[in-house]
Amino acid sequence: MQLIEKYFPTLDPETKERFILMGKLYPEWNEKINVISRKDIDNLYLHHILHSLAIASFLGPLDSGTSFLDMGTGGGFPAIPLATIYPKCTFHLIDRIGKKLRVAEAIAKELGLTNITLQHGDIGECHKKFDYVVSRAVMPLNNLVKLTTKNVAPCPALCKNRYSNGIIALKGGDIEEESEGIKYPVLEYGINEFFNEPFFDSKKIIYIPIKK
Repeated sequence: MQLIEKYFPTLDPETKERFILMGKLYPEWNEKINVISRKDIDNLYLHHILHSLAIASFLGPLDSGTSFLDMGTGGGFPAIPLATIYPKCTFHLIDRIGKKLRVAEAIAKELGLTNITLQHGDIGECHKKFDYVVSRAVMPLNNLVKLTTKNVAPCPALCKNRYSNGIIALKGGDIEEESEGIKYPVLEYGINEFFNEPFFDSKKIIYIPIKK
């Protein structure tokens, strides 16, 4: 939790309490249904919660009602940390693995998050449109763009947020090969621009604005 307070020092007490509670809930649920490697659960705040919040540091303040689709959410990353820090935005979590989605649903409920909806199924079954599609190490970038471009809503002439509508993926390493064939700009930002922790030295935010 100290890591969250280090990089987000102005959180209100209710939001802080939710992040503290995450540190209890995820290990408890992970004992029942493995959504995080058991070798990595001790690094929950750095490797999973703060990593997810890199998207918040990148996007900055958002207009109320900004909508997100979390593609392949697993146990709720990056959506649950983002929904916590953006209570006036909405998040739709989709995953094909029902038991992982049940963990995300239970944790969201115990955290008291009312800005989350969930869908068990394939991305092809999701026909709604959102301001941003977010994803964390789910699939190669070109496949992600191919599958989710249809879910990105057209950006109005006067964009309501700092960054226009698009796809935001958390990635590590070289993405040149998996970017092949993408017809939109592929913009890379090092997470160490936002968080001064060695873990993030090779981690990136990939932002792909989708102009329709």
